[in-house]
Amino acid sequence: MVAPTPVSALLHAVAVVKAGVFSVMKVIVYVFGIDFLDATGSAQWLLWVAALTVLLASFVALTQDNLKARLAYSTISQLGYVVLGAALATSMGVIGGSMQIVMHAVGKITLFFCAGAIYTATHKTEISQLNGLGRAMPFTFGAFLIGALSIVGLPPLGGSWSKWYLLAGTADTGQWAMMAVLLISSLLNVAYLLPVAARGFFVPASADGQAVDDASTAIREAPLACVVPPCLTALGCLLLFFFADGLYALLAPIAAR
Repeated sequence: MVAPTPVSALLHAVAVVKAGVFSVMKVIVYVFGIDFLDATGSAQWLLWVAALTVLLASFVALTQDNLKARLAYSTISQLGYVVLGAALATSMGVIGGSMQIVMHAVGKITLFFCAGAIYTATHKTEISQLNGLGRAMPFTFGAFLIGALSIVGLPPLGGSWSKWYLLAGTADTGQWAMMAVLLISSLLNVAYLLPVAARGFFVPASADGQAVDDASTAIREAPLACVVPPCLTALGCLLLFFFADGLYALLAPIAAR
C-alpha cells in the first residue's frame, strides 16, 4: 500500500489481485468441472476456507483506521466471494463469483480513487481524520458512498447482482451456513465502509480537537483530474445494475459446461 493511490486502485481492484481468483474459477470450471465437484463434494474444504477468509478479513478491516489499509482488507474479503462461488459448484455460484470479479472491480476502484482524491486535497490518510470533509468534498464522498453501497450489494448498484446469484447458489445446494456467511459479511461491509461516508457528511468538522463552524467550511475538492475518475466509476456502478444482461449472457454458457 506504499504505492500511489492510482496504482493501488489498479492493483487492488482490477489487475493483480484478480489473477488468483480468476485462475481458481478457471480451474474449477474447465479442469475439474462443476458437475464432478458437485457429485463428489471435493470442493467442500475450499468452500469453508473461502467463508473463513470472507469473515476474518472483514473483521480485520473493521480494526483499520488507515483508509487504504481498510480498503485493502476489504479486497481480501471480497475476493473470498469469488472462490466461494466457484466452490459451490453450481451454475448460479459460478455466475455469481464471476460477476463479483467485475462488480467488485468497478466498486473498489471507485473507493481507491476517492481515497486518492482525499489525500490530494487534504493530505489525510486516517478515517478518524475525515470528520466533516464530506461537506467540503461532496463529489468525492458521494462517489465513495455509491462505491461502498455497490460493494455492500444494495440495489440499484451492480454489486447487488453478484451477491444475488451467490445467494441463489447457496440456496441451490442447501448450503445455509454459506448463505449466513454472505449475509453476515454484507452487514460487516456496512460496518467498515459506510462509517467513512458518515464521518464525512454527518460528524462535525474538527481541527486540532476543536469543532469547526460548518458555515465556514468551503467546498475544496481535489483537482478535476482526481474528482472526475471516481465520479465516472461511480456512474459505472449504477450502469452495471441496469445493463448486467450482457455480462450474464457471456457467463451463462460457461456456467452450463
